[in-house]
Amino acid sequence: MLRLLIPLVFAAAPSFAQDAPEPEGRDLMSEALRLFMRGLLEEMEPAINDLSALLDSLDAYHAPEVLPNGDIIIRRKTPLKPEENDTDEIEL
Repeated sequence: MLRLLIPLVFAAAPSFAQDAPEPEGRDLMSEALRLFMRGLLEEMEPAINDLSALLDSLDAYHAPEVLPNGDIIIRRKTPLKPEENDTDEIEL
């Protein structure tokens, strides 16, 4: 009889588990997390937009080159045009 009772208990266990109501605290926690994530996204939106603009500007440069002396140069794909009042002198 015991051999028949054990499989019957395991077969009936999932049906009992499905009838249990979901606790209300879980709904409150998921709502709080959703509101927190929405607020965080609104706070971070300006920084995300700035980062997006920075990533878009990376297309204007070639890949970095390492010179034999160890210097690293990053060249622009199209050089900047010098301004009219720009001179070669550096003011210290």
